[in-house]
Order: sequence, then C-alpha cells, then structure tokens
Amino acid sequence: MELGTVKVIESPIGQIALGATELGLASVTILEPGQRRAEFSNDTASANHATAAAEQLREFFAGARKQFDLTLDIKGTEFQKAVWGAITDLGKGEILSYAQLASAIQKPLAARAVGGAVGSNPVPLIIGCHRILGSGGKLTGYSGGGGLKTKQWLLDFEGIAFKS
Repeated sequence: MELGTVKVIESPIGQIALGATELGLASVTILEPGQRRAEFSNDTASANHATAAAEQLREFFAGARKQFDLTLDIKGTEFQKAVWGAITDLGKGEILSYAQLASAIQKPLAARAVGGAVGSNPVPLIIGCHRILGSGGKLTGYSGGGGLKTKQWLLDFEGIAFKS
C-alpha cells in the first residue's frame, strides 16, 4: 500500500501518525515516546482523508466525538475484517471480551485468533481495539504508543472499568 500522505498530530497519548491513500485512511500509528515520523503529502485526496482523521481524533480527545465517520482503506483477511467490523460497532465506553467478540462474528471457538486480528488492527482508535478486554474485564496487551499504559489511559478516558 502506497501512502500518499502522512500527517502527525499531538494527542494526550502522544504523537499519532495518520497515513492515508487516495482511497481513505490506511494507518494510525500511536508513536512510542521519542519516536518521530516525517509528514508528507503527495496528493490532495489522501491529504483530505488524513486531515479529516486528524480533525475527528482531536474532537474525540476533546470529548466531543463518540464515533468516527471516516473512509478507510485498510487491508486484511476476511476474518480480520470481520473482527474489525464487529469492533467498529462498539461505541465509546463499550467493551467486549475476546470470547464475546469471537461469538459476535459467529466463530465462538476462535478467541485466540480474534486476539491476533485485534492486534493487527491498522487503524487503532478509529477501530477501538483498546475496548477489547480479557475475560472478566482483565487488561490485556496493547501495541500502540506506550503499550498497556496507553490502553489504560484510553480506558480511563472512556470511563471503562477494567482489572489489572
């Protein structure tokens, strides 16, 4: 996938790099502390998608947005897309366990595979994978930014109770 634009924004969880193609938002990377990403733009269409994502993320962090309304250009298997689609149905403050998510996509024995799909989400925050917890509300891994510290911040921000 050839990104046409990368836009970097500041947020309460650190810098976020937004990658877009002319078809839509393709990647969201919560940068690790000290990590830097260069901005660039090669075309207007991709720049428009990145700018829309930046505006909506700023609204989200300001508490004014609960759902995202963006055109996405994400790549994945049909299984991954089913998992990401089910996560997209969750609103701000709503959670599922990996097992509940597996049941939601009609694959009740695939909780472990669901975990892999959640971890490969190319647009975290937009597809709120931080809202997926282990059984009993246990805090589980998170690959963005500062890892579990970032996930904890997001859960607290959304008023979601969890177990450490």
